[in-house]
Parts: sequence; C-alpha cells; structure tokens
Amino acid sequence: MMEENIAAIATPPGKGGVAIIRISGKSPLALAEKMFTPAGKTKVCDFEPYRMYPGQIDGGTFCDYGLCVYFKAPASYTGEDIVEFQCHGGESVARGILKQAFRLGARSAGRGEFTKRAFLNGKLSLASAEGVADMINGESEAEVKAGYLLYSEKLTEKVRALQSELKTLLAGIDVSVDYPEEDIEEQHIEELVIALRKLESELTELTASYGVGKKIKSGVTVAICGKPNTGKSSLLNKLLGYDKAIVSSVAGTTRDAVEGTLEIEGRKFNLYDTAGVRDSGDMIESIGIERAQSIIRSADVAVFVVDSSAKLDEEDARVLQMVQGKPLIKVVNKIDLTQDETLIDADVLTSAVTGEGIAKLMRLMYEKGFGSRAEDAAFLIEERHFNALSRAKDCLHKAIFACGCQPLDLIGIDVKEAWDALGEITGETATEAIIEEIFSKFCVGK
Repeated sequence: MMEENIAAIATPPGKGGVAIIRISGKSPLALAEKMFTPAGKTKVCDFEPYRMYPGQIDGGTFCDYGLCVYFKAPASYTGEDIVEFQCHGGESVARGILKQAFRLGARSAGRGEFTKRAFLNGKLSLASAEGVADMINGESEAEVKAGYLLYSEKLTEKVRALQSELKTLLAGIDVSVDYPEEDIEEQHIEELVIALRKLESELTELTASYGVGKKIKSGVTVAICGKPNTGKSSLLNKLLGYDKAIVSSVAGTTRDAVEGTLEIEGRKFNLYDTAGVRDSGDMIESIGIERAQSIIRSADVAVFVVDSSAKLDEEDARVLQMVQGKPLIKVVNKIDLTQDETLIDADVLTSAVTGEGIAKLMRLMYEKGFGSRAEDAAFLIEERHFNALSRAKDCLHKAIFACGCQPLDLIGIDVKEAWDALGEITGETATEAIIEEIFSKFCVGK
C-alpha cells in the first residue's frame, strides 16, 4: 500500500503568502515531471535532492509560478521519496494543484498518513509521532516544548533502555529454566530481585512525573473563590487582561463559573471565577454555588479572596474548609480602598483597579501549580504513556513478589508482560487499533 503516491495540502486552509502541496510514495518525482516545468534547462529527472527549483506548476486548468523540492528516500520525513510544491497561497491555487496530482494518479492522504508512514518505515517511534501531534496542537509554549522533547525521542530513549535491561533479565531466566541441572536458580533469583527492584524504582520515578506533565498538557486549574462581592470577577478580568466576567457591586452577580485561559512563563492556566459561596434562597444562584463548590474541590490551585474592608466570618471558613489540603493562595483584595493586614494571614495584597499585587499573584500561581520539576517531567505528558508505564511497574511488582515462591518460568511471564507494556510506547507491541487512534488525531497533510 505504501507504494502508492499520496498527496495533501500541508499548510493550513485560508489565504497566505505560500501554500505547500506534499506528495510521498514510490514515484512522486515521475508525477512531478508531468506537473512542473523548471526554469532554464534543468529537467525534473535531474533534480538534486534537497534543493529548491523555480518553475511553472501545472494546475490542470491554470498555471502558477512557484518552487519544487525533492527529498530522496530514505533521508526524508516519511522514509519515502517526497516532492513538495510551493505555490502562491490562495485556496483555489493550492486545491487546483492538488486536484491535478490526483488526476495524475496520486490519492488523497488520510489524517496523519505522512507521519504514519514515517513510523512504519522506522523513521520515528510511536511516542515521537505523538510528540509531533502535541507540537501541532499545543496551546501553550510549554506544551510545544514538551511535544518537541517527546518528538526528539527523550521518552523513547528511557523506555528502550528499560526494555534492554528487561530483555537481559529474560535471557537469564531462559537459561536457568533450560539448564536446571546447573543448580544456579537460587543465586539467579537473588540477583533477579535486585535488578527488578531497580527497574521498578526507575518506573516509579518516571510515572511520578506525570502529574506535572499532565498540567503542562491540560493546564493548571485555578479556582478563584470566596464569598460574594470580594472582587473575584474584577480579579479574573485583571489577570486575563480583558473583561470576561461581569462586574457589579451587587452581591451574587456571578451565577455560574466564568472561565478564562492565561499563560504564565509559557505554561497554561485555566482560571475559574466561581460564584460566591453563601447560603442563598435564589434557586439559580444556589445551582451556581453548587457548581462553584465542585470546581473548587477539583482545582489544582485555589485562590481564596477576601475584601480588605470586611471581617472573616462563617462563610469564609466554609470556603477554606473546601480548599483544605490543596495548594492555596490567600488574597486580600480591594486594597486601593483600605488596607487591614490583620484581616487575614495574606499571601498577597491586590487591587484589580490599580493592578497592585497582580504580578506577585501570577508568580504564586505558577509556584503553586508547578513547583520546580516542570522541565524534568516535560516529556511525560500523554495519559497513554502513563498507563503503559504503570502497567509495566505493576508487572515488575508481581514478578518481585513471585521470586522465591514461584517457578522462574512463571516469573518470566510477568517480566515479559512488563516489556510488552513498554513496547506500546515505542510502538513495538502497539496494536493496530492504538496506532489508528493516534494518527486519527493528526491533521491531513502531516
């Protein structure tokens, strides 16, 4: 099937300076000979790889003047021969040239099919392919960086090193099982337990980093909470830099959670301005308060806001009870009106009017959300990888428990299952269903 030439537009839809049409397969250069007339005396069949050639591109019913480049297998993205046309960036121009490629025998590429071919041709691991998707879909600088680390095989290198050690252990187990007369099983089991515990510890450390990686991918959820009329909505608007929440002096104005996204030092934060928590006879406000309570309890970080002119009461205590045990930032707001620092043991004093304390609040949100391990954990951002690593760790734990009370061949089954689980990350043991699901998340043209 990979002998077919596949084609797609590799640039986003819409008008632009340049559009790229990508063709990959067994004979894209032969197709280019029918579509491209180089300027001067050069012939397409004489193209040097990795050089841009100017000339006329045939769009069937029209022509465009652009560029053509040839990438020779296996030193190409897909591992196959690739031809790319760079034409003017009008949608009709790009679509017309793509249709001409179809008329000359290429077929339309599916979602992620270029990258899938790269994986199938051994140009990158399955985890690396997922890194490509994360870079394309990244909504923050940190997610793009994490995607690049994944793409550059950082996780794959660690996993393959673990697999290599497991393979060595499996070879030793096979020897002990095949030659029982050598009476080496007892000594081998002692050495095996030490090795398995070491690998289990490495997997534990790796899986522990997923908490930070997940926040990099999904963002840190921050609940701005407190009782009504403490300036939570004004604080949200000031953090976002625009008016997202309705601001009013009337207590209970916010009836539902208002959400906004903020980037701090390249990392995404999902902010929720929650309804003020209090006892209310208003049915709509009560529903909003219930939702606020749910968001507060599930948030990664809570920003507890009090009015600088008010005294703490039972409603404040009720909110503090909800956030108990989670990272908390205590904010005294409206300090442009009055400052009573004895009101609360505040982490930061703020004013949504003057902007005082906002920069410090953002810094505290970052520290509470990430701490100091963000960079180290950046490449473990996919839930699929976390699940595979967790299953491998569980298999090793079972193997360690079985040592001394189970035959070596049964222990070997658990070790092999750990190897298989890790292979789902690199792609060595991934099922067709897993592969299809991963590449279905890609855009056409990549």
